[in-house]
Amino acid sequence: MVILSIVLAVVGVIVGFSSSTVISKKREGNLKARVEKERQKAEKETERLISQAKEDAAKLSEEARRDEQTRRKELKDLENRLVLREESLDKKLDELDKRAQKLRASEEEIEKLKDEIRDIRTKQQEKLEKIAKLTKAEAAEKLMQMTERDIKHDLVSLISKLQTEARETAEETAALIITTAMERMSSEVTAERTVTSVKLEDEEMKGRIIGKEGRNIQSLQRATGVDIMVDDTPGYIVLSSFDPVRREVARQSLEMLMKDGRIHPGRIEEVVEKAQKNVEKEVVRAGEDAAREVGIIGIPKEILHLLGELKYRTSYGQNVLKHSIEMAHMAGMIAEEIGANIKTAKYAALTHDLGKALTHKMEGKHHHISGEMLRKYGAPEEVALAAEQHHDDVEATSVEALIIRVVDAISASRPGARNISAENFIERMKELENIANSFSGIDKSYAISAGREVRVMVRPQQVDDLSAIRLARDIATKIESSMQYPGTIKVNVIRETRAVEFAK
Repeated sequence: MVILSIVLAVVGVIVGFSSSTVISKKREGNLKARVEKERQKAEKETERLISQAKEDAAKLSEEARRDEQTRRKELKDLENRLVLREESLDKKLDELDKRAQKLRASEEEIEKLKDEIRDIRTKQQEKLEKIAKLTKAEAAEKLMQMTERDIKHDLVSLISKLQTEARETAEETAALIITTAMERMSSEVTAERTVTSVKLEDEEMKGRIIGKEGRNIQSLQRATGVDIMVDDTPGYIVLSSFDPVRREVARQSLEMLMKDGRIHPGRIEEVVEKAQKNVEKEVVRAGEDAAREVGIIGIPKEILHLLGELKYRTSYGQNVLKHSIEMAHMAGMIAEEIGANIKTAKYAALTHDLGKALTHKMEGKHHHISGEMLRKYGAPEEVALAAEQHHDDVEATSVEALIIRVVDAISASRPGARNISAENFIERMKELENIANSFSGIDKSYAISAGREVRVMVRPQQVDDLSAIRLARDIATKIESSMQYPGTIKVNVIRETRAVEFAK
């Protein structure tokens, strides 16, 4: 059995090997056939590519030959044109040479003629001098004397006539120019007031503004420096102050508080600070709008800021910024009529009252401060001079300065433009505050109630309770000795101590 198994195994191996060999040969035959087929296919593709390459090469060669022929033809044409142009230039040069020869011959003839004319003139002059027994210079001088004697009388008469006509028509012409400017610049007449009204939504809001024991309204008055009257007009709160900037801050603060609904001392201080920032933005915008309206560009930002502050300043009840804009328009019209510098006249008129925005901060007359500020912030010198010279205490050195004087008088003197009593009232309010601020230890001071009360806030670290009493008496004594006023003035000195800490 074992032998049989071995024999069968050997036979199986032999059969398997034989089968594998047969299969391998068959595969080898198939592979050779496939390789041969691929080789033939590659040879055909190679022949096709070679044929295509030959055709492409032939086409390129033909195109290159055609391009070369085209270029040769172009070069030939260019060469022919150059030859023709050269021949043309040669002909023109020959013609120019012939003309030059003719001109030289003509110049020689002209020189000969000039010499002959000079000889003839010399002979004629010699004959005339012999006849008149005068040289040429003597004859010219005598002729001039005779002419001067004949026309001198006519010239004197003409000059006298022109001077008389100028004197007679100067006033009429000036009046015509000024009247024309006034007629073209017709603006509304408005007077600034010292009070502002704020409408209340209901009577409950009035009580919330007053607050418990009046602490809200007192806090608002301290923060803004404005006298707030809640009982004078039903449905309205009246804000009274001679300073329009303070009134505007108080008005915006009240409106924001009523809209927000949260009214208490801490919130009041936040809102007043926000209103002050809003007014500052309005100041900048007002200055830019004024410059744009007048048509002056390139004004420095610092000057525009001072100009915008004039929106909240008044002079005898007349708004200073409107007054300046009105003056600038009229100054431009008059400058155009008389031939002065229009830009300088407008610029100076617009900024002539800059000093009024700083009179409470700087010593001196407002027109002197205007000139100083214009020079400081880089305005042209002719503008600074014209603005500085718009009042009679400084001599006017330019036509533009005289124009500023004229239009200032026109704008101020037109009916209803100014209110003397309002200006006197404002000056009295400022004087009251200045007296209070002249003492040491003062933080803020406000003249309120139409000048019947001065409210003074002191620094608690510098002024104690006893010193506050003495300070009130000293301020009242100084007011009595230096001011004239009707009735009585209440001096209210307020000393407030605050302790602030933050929980972190």
